[in-house]
Amino acid sequence: MKKGIKIAISGKSGCGNSTVSALTAEKLGLRMINYTFRTVAQEKGMDFADLCSIAAKDPSWDRLLDQKQKELAAAGDCVLGSRLAVWLIEDADLKVFLHASHEVRSGRIHKREGGSLEEVSRKTLQRDICDHERYLKLYNIDNDKYDFVDLVIDTALYPPEEIAAQIASRASKITH
Repeated sequence: MKKGIKIAISGKSGCGNSTVSALTAEKLGLRMINYTFRTVAQEKGMDFADLCSIAAKDPSWDRLLDQKQKELAAAGDCVLGSRLAVWLIEDADLKVFLHASHEVRSGRIHKREGGSLEEVSRKTLQRDICDHERYLKLYNIDNDKYDFVDLVIDTALYPPEEIAAQIASRASKITH
């Protein structure tokens, strides 16, 4: 595997980004970077939902988050898991997009966070629409178009450990 390798893993909410990124980093002995709005909310002592609402109106929050991710990934030897990693880390050695249906993602979020499945499904759809519009407006990124990535994995088909193994196998072949 290449020294200084950068692996970028993206996907929508509930695809398993955090889990798969952490397992991949562990398997390969790389730094795990998972700097998200949840991280920012914790650092600022804010409610996650409140921060998301504010960020929807104030693009400086997205820019802060995305710049921090780029800075953290710059040194390499890392796995960056984030919604926009495959777009932001242009020099990533391996770009992976995790995909799952809206129903699968909503079910996972419901299992993780509780509440009514119907409400979680509605909020997940609302977040998808909001994120899509925001990324287009901020960076001209259409997060529904990821045909340029090296690997697309439907996370409904495999357990996280197997997905991480697929990514690690692909990464181990990168030597340039």
